[in-house]
Amino acid sequence: MAPNLHLYMTPGSVALASHIALQESGLNFTTTDLQAQRGYKAEHIHLNSKARVPIFEMDGERITETPAILSTISALVPEKQLLGTTILEQARAQEWMAWLCGTLHGQAFGCLFRPNRFTGDERAYDAVKARGRECVQECFRYIEEKLEGKVHAVGDAFTLVDVYLYVFFRWGNLMKLGMREKYPNYARLVEKVVERESVQKVVEAEGISLLNE
Repeated sequence: MAPNLHLYMTPGSVALASHIALQESGLNFTTTDLQAQRGYKAEHIHLNSKARVPIFEMDGERITETPAILSTISALVPEKQLLGTTILEQARAQEWMAWLCGTLHGQAFGCLFRPNRFTGDERAYDAVKARGRECVQECFRYIEEKLEGKVHAVGDAFTLVDVYLYVFFRWGNLMKLGMREKYPNYARLVEKVVERESVQKVVEAEGISLLNE
């Protein structure tokens, strides 16, 4: 029997990667928009005490954190090889996802979007945000270097790491960071990602811009 899958998300958030992954999987799933654009609502804290999206529910069990969710979705459809075809490629995929989650999202964008997580002094918020913006660009330069001469992040084929990277490219455009001009290798990967039917379907379903340009 196929598992009962449900995703709690917010349009345009990092949950976009999990939403696209589910669409890629071909499995049946449903979604709930928690409308957390301006902060996670107290009425939803019972779903995730960490007060964040995405939240992935599989047969009543809730899973949080994007790397764990993407890994679970990939494991549900092993024939699709959504996180690589070899042990080394799978390790590289995990390496990418851990760094994207912890460093680019949690630290760099965390400083920018949630300065209160890093200091209790509201007078320091602007300084924390400014440093966050710098860190985001440092991370984007790292991504650009890693993608030199490559079309995909892992191996020679599409993986869910490409989708995860796509999310942050959109955010970079939202910040007016000149993504295409400054990071052409990154832009090349994203151009391939947005050609996928799964991405276009999810973007339409969430009612968001494809690239925030």
